[in-house]
Amino acid sequence: MTIAFVLDCLGLMTNGTTATALRFARELEKKGHTVKLLGVQPQTKEIKDDNFANYVGFEKFHFPCFEWLIEKEGFMFARKDDRKMAEALKGCDVVHLFLPFPFENRARLIAEALHIPVTGAFHLQPDTITYTIYLQKFGFITSGIYSGFYRFFYKNIKHIHCPSEMISDQLVKRKYRGCEFNVISNGVSPFFHPVKVEKPAELKDKFIVLMVGRLSREKRQDIIIKALGKSKHNKDIQLILSGQGPNEKALRKEAARHLENPVIIGFNSREKLRDILCYSDLYIHASDAEIEGISCIEAIACGLVPVISDSPISATNRYALDKKLCIFHKDDAGDLAAKIDYFFENPSVRDELSEKYVEYSKDFALEKEVDRFEKFLEEGISDYKNKNDIVSTGNNKKDIRKVRRVAKKIREYL
Repeated sequence: MTIAFVLDCLGLMTNGTTATALRFARELEKKGHTVKLLGVQPQTKEIKDDNFANYVGFEKFHFPCFEWLIEKEGFMFARKDDRKMAEALKGCDVVHLFLPFPFENRARLIAEALHIPVTGAFHLQPDTITYTIYLQKFGFITSGIYSGFYRFFYKNIKHIHCPSEMISDQLVKRKYRGCEFNVISNGVSPFFHPVKVEKPAELKDKFIVLMVGRLSREKRQDIIIKALGKSKHNKDIQLILSGQGPNEKALRKEAARHLENPVIIGFNSREKLRDILCYSDLYIHASDAEIEGISCIEAIACGLVPVISDSPISATNRYALDKKLCIFHKDDAGDLAAKIDYFFENPSVRDELSEKYVEYSKDFALEKEVDRFEKFLEEGISDYKNKNDIVSTGNNKKDIRKVRRVAKKIREYL
């Protein structure tokens, strides 16, 4: 197959959805498929090199007034270009769209005008948006975003890739009618596995607690800091927060108030991250909102035992093999402190659970998930050919008119 991946921020390697798209693209190419990548002009050498010869870069769209916040959140928008997009999509067997934004929606319209099947994905949890703008307590706003995504984008796509059962359940609850939800994990790379790595000399006597993820409000690194402040072993614990984001300054201030040892914060390369995962002692995933939590799967694949928030809008707590020891109550720093102290004082329990988690992580092997994703794409193509997709069976006259206008326009280019 010739497959097109369309994602605004594909040129930005620090974005989690980008990392997922590129992992899947590499694996699909290993299986003999051709994958075209459409996104903002590459921002890193890794994407500019020959490994991504089929990358089609678009100009960056500068969002009025909020560009500073978008960049802090590790995202970029791509500017639409009908000619370039039509030329890139021509001849593809299927077009897969990662996010419900204008760039992806334009690709959808052009693909339909070219009679190419379209599939979609739900990688952006609306709750992360409301946390960013300090409106997470107003449920009607979150509901409005879900509704807006559906009306603008998802109501025109039948096959939707969901990274977790949690988000699939949310979309059913939010009445995403006409869509079929395919739960496929974003997968853990075989690169993440236990390797023998010595702790750095300055940390060799410390119990290392780690969380990996963007430094943003919904990730709740602050609750880890407060929990360590309540821990009986505060002076013996070193906290590492691997990531970057808009909340870094606030987290450093919080850490200075509560921690005996200065927090270590920073974005790490994949190689350095694996080393940190392998020499750390405990992994905490404190997010209130999490669509999957692939960083947690990478941690357990390296042998780390996780302690995870029980937040109902976080998919990550499904990975807890021991609900009593590996789940803490959302917003309860005291409960998290008790769990940390237990694992500090019981290394044998931690070692026993570590072996179980390594074995469990194999269920999320990237190769297996890509096999399932390949079948998902094939189902989308088959439904389109059999006129069993939303485009063929729907009666959205407004959208049909849009597609016709786009078809008329791109005939000038092709």
